[in-house]
Amino acid sequence: MHEPGADSLAPDLVARFRADAERLAGGVPRRLGVAVSGGPDSLALLLLAHASFPGRIVAATVDHGLRRESAAEAAMVADICRDLGIAHRTLRGALDDKPQGGVQAAARTLRYALLADWTAAEGSSHVATAHHADDQAETILMRMGRGAGLPGLAGIRPCRPLAAGSDIMLVRPLLGWRKEELTAIVVASGLEAVDDPSNRSPRFDRSRIRSWLAAAEAPQATRLAAAAAHLEDCDEALTWAADAAWRLRASIGDEIAVEASGLPRELRRRLVRRAIEEIRSGAGLNGPWREDGLDRVLAALASGGAATLGGVLCRGGESWTFRPAPPRRA
Repeated sequence: MHEPGADSLAPDLVARFRADAERLAGGVPRRLGVAVSGGPDSLALLLLAHASFPGRIVAATVDHGLRRESAAEAAMVADICRDLGIAHRTLRGALDDKPQGGVQAAARTLRYALLADWTAAEGSSHVATAHHADDQAETILMRMGRGAGLPGLAGIRPCRPLAAGSDIMLVRPLLGWRKEELTAIVVASGLEAVDDPSNRSPRFDRSRIRSWLAAAEAPQATRLAAAAAHLEDCDEALTWAADAAWRLRASIGDEIAVEASGLPRELRRRLVRRAIEEIRSGAGLNGPWREDGLDRVLAALASGGAATLGGVLCRGGESWTFRPAPPRRA
């Protein structure tokens, strides 16, 4: 087998990746987990991370068992990591027969759960995935098609907690890189990447959008990724404003009361969402809730009426109040 190494990587590529990774990790990571599927993007991530932070990298491959080839692909990644001197583990988990939200969404949820457990066991505070600028462009277009709001249109975040309440951070140091750049890195290394046919299957929204973006008339992925970065800045500013408004306008007791008069609609929306989440947390209401019902609740509150969402009773008036909804009568 060809023995991969940092020799095929140009110094400017290594310096660029190191700067991107250190910016997200807050400096040189003591130990960086890398998620590697065996595709060209994740192999490029592995090579760049190894060249940038030698001796500090651990790698994992998630095998969902969705394809017959997945076990062999995980073994291939293990061989590459062994040749590089990188500790590697294959993480296995099975999906439900009929997962809610679709196979790809369920696979992503399982993948992050397995990575969270593995990263914690490895003693790392950060795990990196290979999402790049083309992925960002696809994500924005998918969310536009679903009528997403500002947080959704900000796209894939460069850095976020790996799971709710987790101290482990998920970082994406390749969001400023194009797929063609990453593929060139893998080709230059002499490695043969995994080809997952599901990436081209018209069954999935992302695959269809990927084909459209590849057409000459499609907007450039870098421009869409730049737009996502601007929208993320806007979202951060609104989050800051909403936090300030919450401190000034929310009163917390047996119920939560919010003085929402005079605020822009988006700030009212964020305050209502936070009030619902606070009540749900205090009442032990776990699991997802239908945030797409916020427009209905906002309309009811603005008219002085009441509505229930996520197990929370919301009432309008001079102040908007939120409390656990009473149990339904049989």
